[in-house]
Amino acid sequence: MVYTTRQIGAKYTLDYKLYIEHDGKVVSPFHDIPLYADKEKGILNMVVEIPRWTNAKLEITKEDALNPIIQDTKKGKLRFVRNCFPHHGYIQNYGAFPQTWEDPNETHPETKAVGDNDPLDVLEIGESVAYTGQVKQVKVLGVMALLDEGETDWKVIVIDINDPLAPKMNDIEDVEKHMPGLLRATNEWFRIYKIPDGKPENQFAFSGEAKNKKYALEVIKECNEAWKILISGKAVDSKKIDLTNTTLKDTPTYKPDTVIPKAAPLPDAPIDKSIDKWFFISGSA
Repeated sequence: MVYTTRQIGAKYTLDYKLYIEHDGKVVSPFHDIPLYADKEKGILNMVVEIPRWTNAKLEITKEDALNPIIQDTKKGKLRFVRNCFPHHGYIQNYGAFPQTWEDPNETHPETKAVGDNDPLDVLEIGESVAYTGQVKQVKVLGVMALLDEGETDWKVIVIDINDPLAPKMNDIEDVEKHMPGLLRATNEWFRIYKIPDGKPENQFAFSGEAKNKKYALEVIKECNEAWKILISGKAVDSKKIDLTNTTLKDTPTYKPDTVIPKAAPLPDAPIDKSIDKWFFISGSA
């Protein structure tokens, strides 16, 4: 399947929206794109929200019809992550698995925390820098469990199946073998990246350990089952998630004729130079 994007407005502005299209028809990256590109071969679809080494906090919006990617805001201002030395922006291609949902009504038996009400977060560790709205085919390697303000925020670690290292990467221990230091750096980044904004250090379940592929696949399965309940309209308190879709004929929110504005892309808006600043966090190494 070939996916393209439909942009409205300028990136790094409040007006920016990026829709995903399949054969010219807008689809929801939350609901319409299949989780698996090839289930038998263990190949999944990942929707890229944030390219590696960039700072804008872009995400699939849950509240708008067909769930375009927008830039997150706080108190009406666009959100950017800070650069925590020696890192720059997000240190992996960051995105989400379609057709997954971390149920905020369910407490995970091991993390002892509820889901964060979002699609599953994905960290793609291959060498290519992705682009916002890209649908990558990836293989699962493992998972970390960030604990964010009382919620479980899983981070599934994957690699693009077309990456030169992909044939050698089959489980979490292969990451350290072929990319030494990456898991430690990932743990560090998620622990400290909110500190420059005055927030405390983040915590992890499992003492920060990355769980293996088998564990990660169980998490993905659980979140896919939760999404199936969500899209059926039977989820308890789905917190204003828009379930509109254009391909799932058996769901109550199937609306193939949903009208979305025509493409109206504008050049990227300038980013305030303060976003380039490096922050030195004591004890982060």
